[in-house]
This record gives sequence, structure tokens and C-alpha cells, in this order.
Amino acid sequence: MIRGIGIDIVRTSRLDSWIHDQGLLERYFHPDELAAVFGRGTDRVLSLAARFAAKEAFGKALGTGLMHFNLRDVQVRNDELGKPDMILHGRAYAAFEAMGGQSVFVSLAHERENAVAVVVIEGG
Repeated sequence: MIRGIGIDIVRTSRLDSWIHDQGLLERYFHPDELAAVFGRGTDRVLSLAARFAAKEAFGKALGTGLMHFNLRDVQVRNDELGKPDMILHGRAYAAFEAMGGQSVFVSLAHERENAVAVVVIEGG
């Protein structure tokens, strides 16, 4: 059963200045996300914008917004084929569990000026 759906769009230019601010990046992104994005070499801003959109979409899918967790507790990674997956840590996982979540699905897209993410939470 679907427990929540969230969608968010981020203008990629919003993250242009973030790319050089390590403190800000560490505030919003899980360390493993940063390592993966900066390890790619190109399209860093697009990847970060898509991940940021996914974090905000997760809050919308929860139905609580961003009140009950830190954004860096929501980690987006890609499997070996590039499919995005969401790993929840700390308070994000607790909020997910409290709303009856059992599975979370994420889809990302970006093109030059915008990045978008959709998150679906399933539960019993």
C-alpha cells in the first residue's frame, strides 16, 4: 500500500555556489553521497541538485516536511546500473518507520536548469 508520494524540483543554479562551500555540503549531504558525486568528475551540480530534490520529496512523502530529520540523514546512491536508491539514517529512518514505511522508491531526472525527484513510500 502506498503510504506517501512526494515530488520536488530544484533549479540547478541554486547549487552553483554550494559546490565550493564544504560546510554547507556537509550540512545537507551524507558523506557517502559527497564522495560519490565528487568521484564522478562531471555534472556535480546536476547530481547534487537531483539529490537535494529527493531529500525534499522524501519529506513531502512523509507528510511532515523537513521538520523531523536532517537532510544528510537521507542518502541517495546509484546501483551499478545507475538506478537511484534511498538509504535512511538516524531521525529520517525513525520518521519513516513511525509513519509505517517499509519500502522507499526514488526516481531522479535533471537537465541543465532543473532537477526533479519523485519519492514513493510503501508500507503495510
